[in-house]
This record gives sequence, C-alpha cells and structure tokens, in this order.
Amino acid sequence: MPIQLPSSQSSVKLRNISQSDPPVCLAQTGVGRRIAKYAKSEIIFSQAAVADSVFYVLEGTVILRVVSSWGKEAIVAILGAGDFFGEGCLSGQPLRTSTAEAMTECSLVRLEKLSAIRLIRDEPTVSELLLHNLLSRKMKMEEDLVDQLFNTSERRLARLLIQLGKIDEQNKPEAVIPKINQETLAEIVGTTRSRVSFFMNKFRRLGLIDYLDHTDVLTVRRTLLNVVLHDQATSPLPGFVGTRTAAGATVRSSAGQLSM
Repeated sequence: MPIQLPSSQSSVKLRNISQSDPPVCLAQTGVGRRIAKYAKSEIIFSQAAVADSVFYVLEGTVILRVVSSWGKEAIVAILGAGDFFGEGCLSGQPLRTSTAEAMTECSLVRLEKLSAIRLIRDEPTVSELLLHNLLSRKMKMEEDLVDQLFNTSERRLARLLIQLGKIDEQNKPEAVIPKINQETLAEIVGTTRSRVSFFMNKFRRLGLIDYLDHTDVLTVRRTLLNVVLHDQATSPLPGFVGTRTAAGATVRSSAGQLSM
C-alpha cells in the first residue's frame, strides 16, 4: 500500500517536490519514515543486528566499521550528506554486516524496509537517487582497490581527504570537513599513524590543507588534487620522481621519504 497522505492534492504536491529535489521528499515524515538525530560517537546500528531499515544522510558524517570473527576491525566507508546506507535489507539481508557510528552530530532519514520499498516504487527520482548512490559506491570501491594496490600511502591519504570534502564532485576551491584523528586515517589508508602525521604536516606546509584553530574542522584545498590526479613523473611533489611500468602503474621513489 502506498504511503497515505491527507488528500490527493497533498500527493501531487509531494510528488512535484520530490521530482525537483529527492532529499526534500525523503525528509518528509510519513508512515514508516522519520528524521532521526544522533550525537557524535553514537551507534546507529550494530553489526549482526536485525537489518530492518534504510538510512539517508541529511547532515553529518557516518562511519561504517566491520569486526572479523577473530576481533580485527576495519573501516569500510565514511559517508556524508546525500549517501544511503543500510540498504542491504532491501535485497533480503537479514542481519547488519557492519556497525554504523555517527562520526559527527548527524541528521538521518530512517526508512523502515517496507516504507523504503514503497517510496522507491512510487517516487522515480528517489529510485534514481538510490541507484546513482549505489553505482557511485561500487565505482569508488573499485577505485579504492586500485588505489590500495598501486598508489603510495601519501596519494591514498590525499585521495581520502579529497573524497571527504567532495571537492572533485562539487568543483569547489576548498572544503571544510570534520577533523579525523590520525589513527582513523591510518586505518583507512593502510599505513601507520606516524606516516599519516608526516604527510599531514607536509600537506599543511605546502598549503594544501589547514587546521582551523580551536575548532574540530579541517580545511582541504582543491590544489590537493594535484597529488591525486597528476602523474608524478611530470608533476611531482618536491623530492619525488616517477616511472611508469608496463602494466600502467606509476612507481615512485623519494630519496627515502616515502614508502608504500
């Protein structure tokens, strides 16, 4: 049964809103959906809990963690405004495969499974938004794999900061993102905290990032894209050289400054 609205006029109004701005439609309260607020570090759902709802991020940042059966923990995603998560329940997933935690104060839309299915069926723009989100995440996962296999930890860190600020997507000169502790960055990048500290200090000296004094935020500038997008054989950072292998990957050395 479709989500019940007071009148047919309300239904038309909601549909017109959703066609122009899917997040507005998602933010409407109704049967099986509500706005949920979470404080920083609050658990949204836990791994192995019943998968019965889908979430859409209106504001804030959410981190997804996975713990193996032998206790090893890994961060699998950091999500921001405009992202869905928990959508595995739509494909019949009975239990959560990760733990979702509010990295900052968050405002989320929580859609119960049946409500989400109805909304996807009845609102084509919401269906398109979810499809775009899933395809984008799939592409990012493939890029992350290539990144992990072929790039240095410095470039992986630079790419992560660019992604968190969504600078490449929104074509803006700089972005302000929540400050992330270096242990978390090291875990995502796959290196040590000391290496992350070294690279972050280097980015700051080069004017690529900046910490806002007495705040919990970090400014990331678009010039950091040079580290990610430009082949370092032709546009290296100070002290770097690059060569291209037959497989097409760029291998770099730096007089002892960098390691994979």
